[in-house]
Amino acid sequence: MLTADFARLTSRAITAHRLRSVLTMLGIAVGVAAVVLLTAMGEGIHRYVLGEFSQFGTNIIGVHPGKTNTLGVSVGAISNVRPLTIEDGEALRRLPQVEGVTGVVQGNVAVEHEGLTRRTTVLGVSADMPEVWQFRPAIGGFLPPDDPRAARAFTVIGAKVYEELFAGRDVLGEWVRIGTERYRVIGVMEHKGQLLGFDLDDTVFIPVARALAMFDRESVMEIDLVYEAGGVAERLAARVRDALIARHGQQDFSITTQEDMLKVLGKVLNVLTLGVGALGGISLAVGAVGIVTIMTIAVGERTGEIGLLRALGAQRSQVLMLFLCEAVILAMVGGAAGLLLGLAGGWLTALVFPALPVQVAWGYVVLSLALAALVGLLAGVLPARKAAWMDPVEALRAE
Repeated sequence: MLTADFARLTSRAITAHRLRSVLTMLGIAVGVAAVVLLTAMGEGIHRYVLGEFSQFGTNIIGVHPGKTNTLGVSVGAISNVRPLTIEDGEALRRLPQVEGVTGVVQGNVAVEHEGLTRRTTVLGVSADMPEVWQFRPAIGGFLPPDDPRAARAFTVIGAKVYEELFAGRDVLGEWVRIGTERYRVIGVMEHKGQLLGFDLDDTVFIPVARALAMFDRESVMEIDLVYEAGGVAERLAARVRDALIARHGQQDFSITTQEDMLKVLGKVLNVLTLGVGALGGISLAVGAVGIVTIMTIAVGERTGEIGLLRALGAQRSQVLMLFLCEAVILAMVGGAAGLLLGLAGGWLTALVFPALPVQVAWGYVVLSLALAALVGLLAGVLPARKAAWMDPVEALRAE
């Protein structure tokens, strides 16, 4: 059989039953579109979450009280656990490659100015916070490097607090009441937005020692430090561990590097993307059932044609390839249509819901198209094999 005749027979088989062919391709198109759209959402969420965590930089190490991987300790050991203190942070500041350290204390109190009151988050931090968190003032400056235990009553307010209490007026040097104490405003932070539900703009910053006294705490909630770019996180984490063990007598704290956290998040989010892609794959499986059904019906309807081809000398392998190619073409055309539908759906989703991140995962796009071709090939095997092994005489007699 000539190649031109082969192509002509395949194309005519598809165009002769347009409605049936379109419905078959539609099943594959829906499957591919679902894979493209769902994985685009999954990849968008993946990048959004990683971006949220990495907006403060990737060379950060956090220290938290309590050892999370402790399997069991005696009752006496529990009573010997020391909290993290301001002095621990000052000790870590002296380590090589450390560029900034801040203890963190968090609470919620009312902030008042000239009769206006707003209940908001208060963060006790040190003067190094802008370097550690990559979060700097837009107006004025940040907290001065006072004696950690005798810091002055200065505060820096978030962008939302500034708008609510001062309505864009000149704020530097003004006094606000935070809780029961008066603080002088020396700066306004740049707009940062929310970090996984925590609004950094609706926050005021005060010295960590004053926050400890305000919330009646003896220890900081965590200590964050930033190290030189190019430094090895594991090596510095080991130095931090050794320094705190020397101070505490045991490891009663946990150390988390930003790199480790991003790796764990990346693995979790990859599973999420794979899961939503698998949901779209179910639609491809349904499309495969449609191709099997349509091709089986086609074999029954074209029994006389198959018998005539075999009587004219067409080989079994040629009849087999004729039906296989028809199935693959249906799947590929449907896959291409599904790709366009998925891309259009992603664009429309981003347009209607701008807060929902959508990022096309091209790896999954290529995989879905390859899977569509494979689905067409596998779905067409049994009907094509049935057609190829028909007896020519019996096929002509059926016609």
